[in-house]
Formats: sequence, structure tokens, C-alpha cells
Amino acid sequence: MQGTTAQRWVRRWDAQQERYVPDREERFRVVIDVVRAAVGTGPASVVDLGCGPGSLSARLAAALPRVDVVGVDADPLLLGLGAANTGPRVRLVQADLGYPTWPDRTGLAGPWDAAVSSTALHWLDPDSLAALYRTLAERLRPGGVFVNADHMAPGMSTVDTIAAAVREARTARAGTGNNEDWAQWWQALGEDTELAPLLDGRPATPIDHTENELTVGQHAELLRAAGFTEAAPVWQFGDDHVLVAVR
Repeated sequence: MQGTTAQRWVRRWDAQQERYVPDREERFRVVIDVVRAAVGTGPASVVDLGCGPGSLSARLAAALPRVDVVGVDADPLLLGLGAANTGPRVRLVQADLGYPTWPDRTGLAGPWDAAVSSTALHWLDPDSLAALYRTLAERLRPGGVFVNADHMAPGMSTVDTIAAAVREARTARAGTGNNEDWAQWWQALGEDTELAPLLDGRPATPIDHTENELTVGQHAELLRAAGFTEAAPVWQFGDDHVLVAVR
């Protein structure tokens, strides 16, 4: 696959993600700001959980020139796009976030300075998410941070409804509501013959995409139960949060 093909599909990926997260680029910048505040200017290792085609991984590496990033995702097609679209300080690993007992050979043994995730962990059921958070607590160094940027409702019924409406209004103002959607992106991808080898490598059983609907407070509780000393949001727009946990 040519790099230009990967770049084209990643650009389309970014655009369809903005249909659901109109402030996605600002949210990425907040994640990067948190990592920078936690690791300083020295060398550091960062793991990107559910990295997809490496959108956040590439931005982290570009913004923090002494940081090495390991992106983790279960989908070989998205990782293939990312491998052709990220630089030398980004390494991509195929692993399932739902079964986070990753062997040392994956390069995920730790200790890590930071872990990040963007619009990925709401797909994990609560038990799998709790197991992942325990793994993060074990592999992050003391003082390391986990940064989760995702849709997480505030956790109060009326406020949740208002928060969702706020995000919808922001989407309308940003003009991203008519962007290609998730299903359209995947359908178009399947019609690109250049991507046939990557498509053939995908699992026969589709990856489950059932939202866990956990609130931001419930995520924070799971993180503290896993061994993090602090967990709280540092950025919010509607029901979209950046949640930071300190090991």
C-alpha cells in the first residue's frame, strides 16, 4: 500500500471522527498538554490505547520530540493504515484491550511514563475496563498519568440530556454533522482494492461496538479502585471529557 493511499484514508477517518467529536483537534491538544506536563522535556514512553490508524500517536510524537509512542489496537487494517502514516518514533502493536495480559514481547511490559486513549474505551464492558485499568496501574511508573479523552456523561439525568444537546449544538456550529459517518467510511474502505490484503487480515467476527455508558465519575471510581491515587476531568465540552488519572 502506498503512503499516499494511507494518508488519504486517515484524513477521511479524521473527518468522520469529527462528525462525533467536533472539537477533536482541541481535545488532542489537551491530551498532549497533559502528557507534556507529566513527562517534561526529557525522553519518555507513552502508550496509546485503541490507537486506530494512529491519529493521536502521530500528533503526540510530532509535538513531543523526545517521546516514543507505542500504539495498541486490535484491528490489523487500522494498524496497517497507521504504519504507513506515522513516523519512526511511533510503533504499532496488535493487541486486544479487552484481554490486557500482554506478554513482554509486545513491548508493553512497562514501566510507562504515560498512557492515553481517545474515543476508544467506551466500547469495553465494565469488567474488561476495570481489568485494563488494573494493568495500567501496574505498568505506569509512580507519578505517571493516564489520559482518557472520550464521551462520558456527567452522570445526572437532566444534566446528561443537556450535555448531549450542547455537543450537538457545537457540532452544528462546527459544520461537521454532515461528514461521512462510521458506516459510510468502512463501506467505502471495503471498495478500495488496494486495501484488499489488509481487509483480508481482519477477524471474521466483527469487533464488538457496544457502548458501556459509564459516566465520568464511574470511570474515576474504577481508576481509583485499580490503584490510581487521583482521577478527575481536566477538560469538558458537553458530554465530552478529558479525564486524567495519576498513578
